[in-house]
Amino acid sequence: MSIFHSINTSGSGLTAQRLRMDVISSNIANMDTTRATVNENGEYEPYQRKMTVFQQRGEGFSTLLQSARNSQSTRGSGVRVTEITEDETEPFKLVYNPNHPDANEEGYVEMPNVDPLKEMVDMMSATRSYEANVTALNASKTMLMKALEIGR
Repeated sequence: MSIFHSINTSGSGLTAQRLRMDVISSNIANMDTTRATVNENGEYEPYQRKMTVFQQRGEGFSTLLQSARNSQSTRGSGVRVTEITEDETEPFKLVYNPNHPDANEEGYVEMPNVDPLKEMVDMMSATRSYEANVTALNASKTMLMKALEIGR
């Protein structure tokens, strides 16, 4: 086991949460984009909300729990982002605006399925997780520095 294992674990969390914040900020920036992609019919479609999917690195939780029950040395390996998916559960919002160039025959425009309130809550959660990883990283760094001072 490396003395830098805790720093590497915190670093993986920092990287994953930073990517999550980037995806959330992209969602907020595109919340009014009505021409993000072109479908198979050649028509424009609105921007679709994107989400990050996290996965643990190394062994799964059940394996680590079983090892802890057997009094074996256990350790996690951090987290990683496996994919960025589009939120297809929420439909596009229909907004009545007959003067909009993308309005249909009834005067409704399909707007992205991005909810700014949900995005801000996700951003606050990602920020808090990032801060927790920074705190853990600083604690590990302090412990390593104190260990080096013992050798003097």
